Amino acid sequence: MFPAPEDQRQDRRSRSDRPRERELPPEDLDQDELDDDMEPPFVPVRRLLSLFIAGFSAMLGVGLIFGAQTSGPNARMSYAVVIFGVQVLFLLSWTMAMRPPGMKVVAAAGLLTAIAADIAAVSPDVAGLGPLALAAVVGFVAAFVGQMVTGAVRMRVTESLGATLLVVIGVVSFSTLIVLTRIPKGTQAIVVCLTATGVALLVARLMDTVAPVPRIAAQVPRGSLGVVVGACAGTIAATIWGSYLVGFGPKEAAFIGLAAAGAGVLADLAVGFAEAGRELAGDAPTMWLARHMQGPLGGFALAAPVAYAISAIFLT
Repeated sequence: MFPAPEDQRQDRRSRSDRPRERELPPEDLDQDELDDDMEPPFVPVRRLLSLFIAGFSAMLGVGLIFGAQTSGPNARMSYAVVIFGVQVLFLLSWTMAMRPPGMKVVAAAGLLTAIAADIAAVSPDVAGLGPLALAAVVGFVAAFVGQMVTGAVRMRVTESLGATLLVVIGVVSFSTLIVLTRIPKGTQAIVVCLTATGVALLVARLMDTVAPVPRIAAQVPRGSLGVVVGACAGTIAATIWGSYLVGFGPKEAAFIGLAAAGAGVLADLAVGFAEAGRELAGDAPTMWLARHMQGPLGGFALAAPVAYAISAIFLT
């Protein structure tokens, strides 16, 4: 064998002197880089489910509006019964969807808060939000203390506070509709605001069955077109009511309807993002019916105090 030329031997020695690059196993790579390469799961739009939610939104709005028409100076208890039924639905769906620590304690406190708020809305001689605010504070404190006593909240304080606050404020918000029937033009305001909210939720969900585009997020099965068209449809419906109801005009009704419709569809959309966040965090899915009733109930819960605030500002 002849020795290799001198230049080849020098090249081999130079390569052997270089530090060898160690290949990192996949588990040693930066987790952030792996996460950036992973695409979020794409959740398809279930059209029949959107149709079901649209129908539930319409029925909920019709029940709240026609219930307000039966309320009078000597017949407030009938509307309080309707409101209490909606509060129970809100309490069950939101508690089962969020599953706060000490869920049974939160549900019991929310139920007692709903009863106290309805009584506080019916009983006083002068209608106002003061008794409702007191019921909300007492209910929130009772729920939090109950969770602390049972030991369910000690490691998840922030989550417990947020869930308890949402449940208590939600059930009390519906009681503002009872107070609204006791002030001048309050029933007309309920008709305008809740019609706008119901039509907005109905049209937004119906649009998701036809054209769920463009997608807001891959994990949220909603389309931006439905949200925008729903808010516009609710505003138009309120404007039409404003042409016929005493004390309203098309312009005032349009502004009121836009506020109520926007609040309803945004609350419904926020519920969808919250549910997607829980699924991405690895939480077990909740009951199917409660999970999909949560959005419309949250939309009407936010529209109720909006209707009261608008009535107090523009109609008195």
